[in-house]
Amino acid sequence: MGNYRVSALVGDAAGLIARFAPQGRAAAVIGHDWGASVAYALAIRLPELVDRLVILNGVHPAMFQRALARGGAQTEASQYITWLRREGSENLLAADDYAKLFTLFGAGMSLDWLTPERRAAYTEAWGGVAGLRAMVNWYRATPLLVPPVGAELPDEALPHMDPAALRVIMPHLLLWGQRDTAFADEARAGLSEFCDDLRVVDFPDADHWIVHQKPREVAQRIQDFLNLS
Repeated sequence: MGNYRVSALVGDAAGLIARFAPQGRAAAVIGHDWGASVAYALAIRLPELVDRLVILNGVHPAMFQRALARGGAQTEASQYITWLRREGSENLLAADDYAKLFTLFGAGMSLDWLTPERRAAYTEAWGGVAGLRAMVNWYRATPLLVPPVGAELPDEALPHMDPAALRVIMPHLLLWGQRDTAFADEARAGLSEFCDDLRVVDFPDADHWIVHQKPREVAQRIQDFLNLS
């Protein structure tokens, strides 16, 4: 489980930059969902390695924990995390040709992009129970606190979240599919207070799978952001 702790993941990302970035810095770090969590952690902990940060339907750790603590929309949307953390959840996800996992994939969201060929590629990459265990360990290792729906967490139960220590100082672009049912809008509320230079682009007709649904638009927005002086 230690391989999924934030410090280890940031170390892995820093190692990739050291290996492949000519100047020892990444021109951009781009992340989605869990990749966004690692990207945020890297940008916050080792800002000297990151020139620009791009996040696609991912959440800053402070914003996410705040939203979860309220017991409202984000708490309800994230109850699957509690389920995934249970022992043996990977076995249930793998059953019946990954039926439960594909149900989670499309919970309230469009899977029009999931062609039979892509579905086959996903199932091959997941690699059965062993592969799913590795995927679920991301949820088991995270320190995020997820209360029951309607239950608020008191401030003293939350980890200390100092905006100065969790600040994103480099130019930051957030691309957001507004139909996302995994991340509620409240999970990004107040993000600007943690950022020196934030740009947000909303996609009203995209959801969590924005990369698949709007590939050309996403690529163009990222290119435009990287071209800024």
